[in-house]
Amino acid sequence: MNTTVILGTGIIGVSTAYYLSQAQPPSSIHLVEPSPVLFASASGFAAGFLAKDWFSPSVAAVGALSFEEHSRLAEEFDGREKWGYMKSSGVSYTAGRRDGETKARGDDWLRGGGSRADGLEVSNVSSEGYVPRWLRRSEGDVVESISEEGSTAQINPLRLCQFLSKTCVDRGVQLHHPAKAISVHSDNRNELSSIRILNTDTQTETDVPCTKILIAAGAWSSRVFETLFPNSDMKLPISSLAGHSLVVRSPRWSKEHEGKGCHAVFTAGEDGYSPEIFSRIGGEIYVAGLNDASLALPSLPTESKIEEKSIKILKETAKQLLGEKEDLDDLEVLKTGLCFRPVTHKGTPILVKLPEKSLGSIETRGGDEGGVWLAAGHGPWGISLSLGSGKVMAEMIQGRPPSVNVTELGL
Repeated sequence: MNTTVILGTGIIGVSTAYYLSQAQPPSSIHLVEPSPVLFASASGFAAGFLAKDWFSPSVAAVGALSFEEHSRLAEEFDGREKWGYMKSSGVSYTAGRRDGETKARGDDWLRGGGSRADGLEVSNVSSEGYVPRWLRRSEGDVVESISEEGSTAQINPLRLCQFLSKTCVDRGVQLHHPAKAISVHSDNRNELSSIRILNTDTQTETDVPCTKILIAAGAWSSRVFETLFPNSDMKLPISSLAGHSLVVRSPRWSKEHEGKGCHAVFTAGEDGYSPEIFSRIGGEIYVAGLNDASLALPSLPTESKIEEKSIKILKETAKQLLGEKEDLDDLEVLKTGLCFRPVTHKGTPILVKLPEKSLGSIETRGGDEGGVWLAAGHGPWGISLSLGSGKVMAEMIQGRPPSVNVTELGL
């Protein structure tokens, strides 16, 4: 049997398993996750902002496909109730900025402290339907619309991940957790035939027969590849970028205000970063944008150590932009977070079948019967691009033509 093992159960891994399980026996799909807590990094602590057409040309087709899939699944499975799917409006907010001032948008905006909204076309907003009532404003502030109607949406990413994971397991996909892949093995033809999995609770090792492997371990993808293919000369071009976040509740954003949709607010802070603020169903407001490339990637997501100085800055941002008063008296802090996003130098994800020569001494079955694939490097767009990436990867792994062209998203 052409068994597929997916290493990493974040949003990309479970999305791929979801689509794979629609076209092959679910029992032939294995999900492997070493973290003792599922979705303990970017997939569980992301904002959950979805965009249809905010992407560079090489990613645009995957972005549009993914947006359509998010909408379709939400309609089919009551996504509003189960994972907070809701239409959203993108807004650019600048305190006291003069009309006509713009910032250039570069490929490295994330590392440089810029905003994903920089460079997007804007139009002055006169309709109060686009201006969130929870955003604190002063005279001279500029609020502009940066999204066309129906082109952005909002979800709770943790709840979507939990839905996809449960659906996969209910179908019969095999989940190994907590467990990690420690080695791959070949048959007498030197072709990939199994992968050894260590249950980190019981310290029991199991050889899982497999002919196909997908590495979708986010920021940990390079480490996974080096462990399994130590004789390879190739280093995967995936690195990590840490980002802190804050989730608060405001009396100015509640269930009675959700009828007009959620909001995504992009602005510039005084601390050298560009805050991103998202309202979500359930009275939550997510505050982030504070990234740090100097934080080392931990061995496991659960070993991340939140920096209080970063949380303090985010709280100050919440006070300045969301507070009714000069303090946080009427804002309730629900959760603080730290996640590590997988990033690439190009700023675009990698969705590719790895060349045989990159696997060192291991070979794989020819044609559509074997291979090793990589799906990682989505940066801040992992949630938005998740379903499109998962659908395309499932098609590639099964030897079917992908729904959209991803040839520019190779190594």
